[in-house]
Amino acid sequence: KIKRECRGEAYLIRYADDFVCFFQHQDDAETFYGKLIERLRKFNLEIAVKKTKIIEFGRFAEERRNKRGEGKPETFDFLGFTHYCSKSQNGKFRVKRTTSRKKFRAKLKYFAEWLYQNMHTEIGDLIKQINAKLAGHYRYYGVTDNSNGIHAFGYRIRRKILEVLNRRSQKNSLTWEGFAKLEERFPLVNARIYVNIYG
Repeated sequence: KIKRECRGEAYLIRYADDFVCFFQHQDDAETFYGKLIERLRKFNLEIAVKKTKIIEFGRFAEERRNKRGEGKPETFDFLGFTHYCSKSQNGKFRVKRTTSRKKFRAKLKYFAEWLYQNMHTEIGDLIKQINAKLAGHYRYYGVTDNSNGIHAFGYRIRRKILEVLNRRSQKNSLTWEGFAKLEERFPLVNARIYVNIYG
């Protein structure tokens, strides 16, 4: 019903209780936002204000914002990714994605806690379990344009593993060189792009 009332194009993408809406015209977005608040109020529900906002986004956003002296277009987070306006290698507009800071920190915290809980596991079994978790992370976040995000995560995990192995030996004697030799015996899964969004 709302879409029929819009002056321009309108789209809604939803996953579970999380969704994002796209409107060609700002007034359509504002009208929808107002009606959404009214609709939820009927069921004694409220919008999560901190998670909800109207932003200028898309191929013309940067040009328009520059004219107003407002700088780069804003970004939005959805399903663990930060989506931002950018350009492809040939200079055409492209929406790019990187692991959201919130999810990046949360995943690192979870991984660190898990490592300390399992620090005395036999090294071969430990690396096997780590690889299963890393592979899951890379398969989800390994999308076009997020190479930096997944490689940064892999590097931070390696640092944390080194820290944990030194903690369990209580000698703090394992260096990066020693860790590299350990990886030759028990290689860690490498970060790579699994999903080519624009291919």
